[in-house]
Amino acid sequence: MTPKTIKKIGVLTSGGDSPGMNAAIRAVVRAGFYYGLEMYGIYRGYEGMIQDDIKKLDSRYITHILERGGTFLKSARSAEFRTPEGRKKAFDNLQSHGIDALVVIGGDGSLTGAHLFFEEYGIPSIGLPGTIDNDLSGTDLTIGFDTACNTAIEAIDKIRDTATSHDRLFFVEVMGRDAGFIAINAGIGSAAAAILIPERKTSIEALVDKLKTRSKAKKSSNIVIVAEGGQSGSAQQIADEVKTFLPHYDIKVTILGHLQRGGSPTSFDRLLASKLGVAAVEGLLQGKYDVMAGMINNKIVYTPIVKAIVDDKELDEEDLRVANILST
Repeated sequence: MTPKTIKKIGVLTSGGDSPGMNAAIRAVVRAGFYYGLEMYGIYRGYEGMIQDDIKKLDSRYITHILERGGTFLKSARSAEFRTPEGRKKAFDNLQSHGIDALVVIGGDGSLTGAHLFFEEYGIPSIGLPGTIDNDLSGTDLTIGFDTACNTAIEAIDKIRDTATSHDRLFFVEVMGRDAGFIAINAGIGSAAAAILIPERKTSIEALVDKLKTRSKAKKSSNIVIVAEGGQSGSAQQIADEVKTFLPHYDIKVTILGHLQRGGSPTSFDRLLASKLGVAAVEGLLQGKYDVMAGMINNKIVYTPIVKAIVDDKELDEEDLRVANILST
């Protein structure tokens, strides 16, 4: 497709928030200003696009947001945008503001929306991988993943103090309904006894055997990390099953939940978000449409959105091997 003349870019965040989204917004807006463009903030994601919650941005909006978690543009899920009628309303509102390109920051659902919008109305769009789950193909790491892992590890370190003091077995549930990236990284970083993830099913019997082996080795504490989609049930259900095999264990369950999505982004996430934000604007100006900007081997790459959301991102087998060695 021949590059269009782009003068006005709208930026939005959609789906679950992730630390570093504000840094990405800031980079997109500042890069737009650098190239002489008008920049618009679309509040509350696609729902705000439908409701015409759109404002022209100036430097005041992006002052002191680099270090803030969440997203000042807010985020929401929009059932109406999934309908042709909803997308028509959204398109008409963009037209009324003269917005001729989009940067969409979010996960697979958000990028799917950008792809549909481009297919139906030809609005040039680039997605940025804003999700703590790290489950998008086309980038080594997603914006917010590093911060989420650090948050989880910090919480687990504190839980271990209690586990050690009372000889307790803790099951700690982290986010990752369909992907075990947070669980693996947090598990290795916190010296977990076992890590249960969606990609590799572990039987209760195998888990019990491992815990018995560690008990014989006089381990002072045991922490099992469970991705929320790690097995057939929640961390609580798994803990209850283990209790039937090990009734003498003092077992506790902690669910970290949305704690992992908040907080000030790490230096890595700020840097990643900043680089990708600039890449999004430059990509649009170069005629790269319907793609996601990512970072692979420390280089900017542009991956078709369809490929980024459809291709399953595989866990690093070396991470799994290391986790297994260190948990024995």
